[in-house]
Amino acid sequence: MESQATTPFCKLSQNYRIMKLLFSEASQDYKNYIFPYVIWGIPEAHDSIANMFSHGFLPSGAALEKFYLCRNLRVDLKTFKLSSENRRIIRKCENISYQLIRRDQWDYTEEKRAFFKRYADSKFGKDTMSFERLDNLFNGKLVTDLLVFQDQETGSEVGTVALFTQPSRMSFFYFSFYDLEYVKKNLGMYMMTRAVQLFQKLEYNYIYLGTVYSKESLYKTNFSSTEFFNGLEWSCDMKQLKFLIDRSSKQSDKHLLESENFINLYYPDGYGAIAEKSHYQV
Repeated sequence: MESQATTPFCKLSQNYRIMKLLFSEASQDYKNYIFPYVIWGIPEAHDSIANMFSHGFLPSGAALEKFYLCRNLRVDLKTFKLSSENRRIIRKCENISYQLIRRDQWDYTEEKRAFFKRYADSKFGKDTMSFERLDNLFNGKLVTDLLVFQDQETGSEVGTVALFTQPSRMSFFYFSFYDLEYVKKNLGMYMMTRAVQLFQKLEYNYIYLGTVYSKESLYKTNFSSTEFFNGLEWSCDMKQLKFLIDRSSKQSDKHLLESENFINLYYPDGYGAIAEKSHYQV
């Protein structure tokens, strides 16, 4: 079989002093010598939050005090181009306009609060997202901007995206809430597509779209120039992503870098070459 290791990868910056790392012990599998740790990143006071994202971390809570390393996805806006599928989604919602609003210029009203809670209950399960969690979300440091969608025919607000932005460098598509009566119009995908398109127009480098651990989350890959963090680097190889999702859905007695199948497919040059790709050192 021809090696797939020639797939292009997207380098991280070589800056190793942006955070301190904490290793929080998780469930072990002593029989198979698997001793996992959850990796938290604690940003240095002087550093940019965008650097945390660029090294594969996402925020753990709205206070931006700690971040967790995970398989997450972003779109490189410097090379992104609308696809025919993206255009089809946009056409389905031609009557829906949108506006980017700074958090300090946006009113978090009781009506909006109730609207977001109804959506969360329907989408995630009743009280999975409590009113307290909603309030913390919208009142925390993590939400800097809102992308608000309005039906031009009815004049009603039909969707809101909570965003974290660091102008020119990155934006984070944190949470979206929308009127489920618009599901047939693919409003949720429309909101994400418009966010990607908007931040490209604003000349941002990246938009981060959250984690990709399940087949259901693969809708986030419906954009050109998509990359995911695989624990070593940002990879543009969507076949590798699907491999990882399929592997994680099955019981395994080995961790990833002990999987001969994975190594042979994507890192056939061995552990030395893998270590060279890592952007962390002690």
